[in-house]
Amino acid sequence: MKMMKVISAAVVLMACGVASAATDPYPLEYFATREAMSNVAISPNGEKLSMLKILTKTGNPMLHIYDADDLAGKPYIVGAEKMEITSYYWASDQHIVMTFRQQVRDKIEGQNQGVYETRIAILDVVEEEFDDFDVPSPAVVNLLPNDPYKVIISMQPGAEEDLSIREAFRPRAYYTLDLRKGTKKLLIRGKIDLGQIEFDMHGNPRIGRGYDAQTRSYLFFYRDPGESAWREIYRVTDDDWGLFTGEDILAPDDAVPGNVLALAHNGQDKIGLWSYNTKTLKFDELLYHRNDADVLGIRYHSNTWTNADTVTAVVYGKDKYHAVYFDKVEEATLDQLSALIPDAYYPRITSRSRDGNSLILMNMGPKDPGSYYIYRNKALTFIGSQQPLLEPEQLADVKYITYEARDGRKIPAYVTIPNSKPPYPLIVLPHGGPHVQETVMFDEWGQMLANNGYMVLQPQYRMSLGYGKDHFLSAFINGSEGGRKMQDDKDDGALYLIDKGLVDKDRVAMFGWSYGGYAALVAASRTPQIYQCVIAGAAVADPRRQANEYGNATSGVGKIWQEVYQYGAVQPVEEVEKVNVPILLIHGSVDQRVRPRQAKIYRKALDKAGKWYKYVELEGADHFYNTLFYRHQIELYESMIDFLHNDCGPGGL
Repeated sequence: MKMMKVISAAVVLMACGVASAATDPYPLEYFATREAMSNVAISPNGEKLSMLKILTKTGNPMLHIYDADDLAGKPYIVGAEKMEITSYYWASDQHIVMTFRQQVRDKIEGQNQGVYETRIAILDVVEEEFDDFDVPSPAVVNLLPNDPYKVIISMQPGAEEDLSIREAFRPRAYYTLDLRKGTKKLLIRGKIDLGQIEFDMHGNPRIGRGYDAQTRSYLFFYRDPGESAWREIYRVTDDDWGLFTGEDILAPDDAVPGNVLALAHNGQDKIGLWSYNTKTLKFDELLYHRNDADVLGIRYHSNTWTNADTVTAVVYGKDKYHAVYFDKVEEATLDQLSALIPDAYYPRITSRSRDGNSLILMNMGPKDPGSYYIYRNKALTFIGSQQPLLEPEQLADVKYITYEARDGRKIPAYVTIPNSKPPYPLIVLPHGGPHVQETVMFDEWGQMLANNGYMVLQPQYRMSLGYGKDHFLSAFINGSEGGRKMQDDKDDGALYLIDKGLVDKDRVAMFGWSYGGYAALVAASRTPQIYQCVIAGAAVADPRRQANEYGNATSGVGKIWQEVYQYGAVQPVEEVEKVNVPILLIHGSVDQRVRPRQAKIYRKALDKAGKWYKYVELEGADHFYNTLFYRHQIELYESMIDFLHNDCGPGGL
């Protein structure tokens, strides 16, 4: 860790490049189709290669296992008739641990209580046998690389979804799962004040997280191997907003016994990586820091079988994700492999054999929706693409820019540029959250719109994470800037592109999902109006009702919802008389996060006010992207493009 250094970097304004020739857009089904290939991995002994593959437009993922030296050979295929594989992990040369989900209800049962339930199973790839478990909200916690017959799993008893407590702090119970016997044994049962636990590769519990309801504080605990008692080492209150700008205890610091690696502000605006002393309870050393972006996390060694606990790099996001290595061997290995692949943008070693000689390299970027390569027998071989129908030359460039909002605040943003000539029609695409960190690489919605001729602006408006505490807290200056300065940030980005001559001022729309849908509804009622229409997906139309459904939350995400939506934010349902552009409303029929009645309430208000709109309900779709299947995506995309072409302002967009 001592090789890391403190650096400073200025925000760079990048000019938008322009492609020279237009091409016909892809059929929308090319974007609606789910990933043909994903989760490619090599077995611990390097002899098997596995992946999830979807063979038809409406199919579910099936696990395919190949001989690593004969990828053209016939694979062993594993699936389930009614359940969908969501993840899998090689636990030994013989065993794979898998998680499944199944839709068990037709309707949601309440706020954040969806229609899916999950299970966990052991696959014996030699005997070709399954052993499954009825475990609520299961998760694979640690593969215990030194024990080929056991892993650690966790479950959330009762599957509580109390959003007033951050997810990483909700209590879970931890078990060892015996891969041969198919039995589980309780290790530790979490409780509210110490709810979540992280283990090292030897199975020692090292870091714990909890919540103190009395003081409204998030707690962090630590113990060295061999210790039986936890020591509280750090706490942060809700009022400090620390966790919502990314503070966290990450891992033991191998360079300093007894210290841990921590993400923290420690009096600075941007988050840095620190070495924190668990005995003195002080930050000993700032290991890495930037003046232009928060540190987002760390990267572990690519060989998780021999070096699972070894931290090798620090990661931040700006124009794209960057990994700054202090392990020079890991850095050189990745650099040498990356030089061999086309369009290398964000390559990572995602799986590696125990001896280190076989590995999987994955790349992703604006012109690469995700491609996989295997390095084996001293040769790098292309395996396949997550979206093989999408060719790099027909995908759009993404540029990182900054612009000034009307009050002078610098707003970072990503611009996806169509393969045609300006001025373009523009879609402003604000992210959901709103308190999330967004770094755009391959964005399916942005690429679909750009492929159909639209420039896409994704602004990192105030309250977006990754750009420091001041950028986040500026959304709360007047109680809530929801629908006000947060909205100005989005509009000012569109006006900036218009002023640069890149966008036609009479062809501008907004599309957003969740909070982004809320922003689209706010945009529909603004004056002066710069948009010709808006598309609002899974939109919060009645923020007070939405906040109330979380209860009287005084902590965590629930508190942010109330701060943003309930106290002072613009309420779209109360603004319908001001609506002055066409609206397309889209909502999933089983949305657990923003329930369908939000759309129903808003439609009723629009009808009463005599306003024009269209409504599309995605049958069986929840709030989250991984519940949008082909049938949902194709209906979403066809509805959007038809609306933009035919109903967005005079003559369409």
